[in-house]
Amino acid sequence: MVLIGGPRQCGKTTLARQVLERFTYSAGSCGKYLLWDDDDDRKYILKRAWPTNVQLLALDELHKFKRWRNWLKGTYDKQRDERSFLVTGSARLDLYRRGGDSLLGRYHYWRLHPFTLSEIPLGISKEDAMSRLLRLGGFPEPFLANDENEARRWRRERFDRVLREDIRELEAIQDLSSLRLLIDALRERVGSGVVMANIAGDLQVAPQTVKRWIGILAAMYLCFPVYPLSRNMPRAIQRPPKVFFYDNGDVRGDSGAIFENFVATHLLKKLHYLEDSTGVRYELLYIRDKEKREVDFAILKDGRVDELIEAKVGDDAPSTALKYYAKLLKPRRAVQIVRDLRSPQSRDGIEIVPAIDELSLDFTRNPNAAI
Repeated sequence: MVLIGGPRQCGKTTLARQVLERFTYSAGSCGKYLLWDDDDDRKYILKRAWPTNVQLLALDELHKFKRWRNWLKGTYDKQRDERSFLVTGSARLDLYRRGGDSLLGRYHYWRLHPFTLSEIPLGISKEDAMSRLLRLGGFPEPFLANDENEARRWRRERFDRVLREDIRELEAIQDLSSLRLLIDALRERVGSGVVMANIAGDLQVAPQTVKRWIGILAAMYLCFPVYPLSRNMPRAIQRPPKVFFYDNGDVRGDSGAIFENFVATHLLKKLHYLEDSTGVRYELLYIRDKEKREVDFAILKDGRVDELIEAKVGDDAPSTALKYYAKLLKPRRAVQIVRDLRSPQSRDGIEIVPAIDELSLDFTRNPNAAI
């Protein structure tokens, strides 16, 4: 089986239908798409009532079925020699273990992300794409429409559906108004450490509740935390996580916060692809020590620092902290990605590169390149 997770409305259903169309079927066989949210399709799913000649079965939003893991395991074990399975869902299909036996060893898990500069639809220039990504985010509908009013409408509707449908179906959260306030607070703190106790005080809930809610929002692919690198780090201190959003349009901050979120989404997309395609473990972290030396992002590959990355809007002078940690940690690459830079430079062992060039590299063909 192949399981595809990712944010709501990032293109999972479109991808599943394209796979069904392009799949190479044997003579007399066909593909079948079933959506859990559809009343008729749900009956077919529960009864396993698809034709015997279905060679590829695509099941969309199956995770909303509380017993989906046991149901899928039983179905796969009985029919694995007859057909292949493609399962998609907005929540993390590998996270919600509703009891029963594990699916371990029965599937490959892939995470689908919105558009980035490394994946631009035909007919859109890199310059236009970068402008759209910074203003509107990379989700297909607002990105392709290229209309800020439509993007705001779409974002509000998507946000409401995630809270009303996805979170309520998968988690027992009654206080959705406080959850909305938490999201607003996180939007204003992009690029800064999120101190749970401070937000908890504002919302009048426990810090552990805030931590749990952020975990739920991450499981729903609304946002993702980036934790500090601390092990084997001299002068390291325990710092709170930073929280970034999959939709760049969700960020409420200055140009620096918007650009840092933009870079974070590109980095996470690459690391998820490399993890899902190779099985190598990658981590996206940041660095800050007692002397307040901070590097925006550190990429760990199998537990070792592979890249250090700093995001700047217009500063082409190498970051002092980036130079310090490049000498200390000796990563394979230390790079400063600058939004407003025309040509690449190299100073003090630091690569200083234009964002539009660096972020448009095809990492599926050259995994060792930075994003």
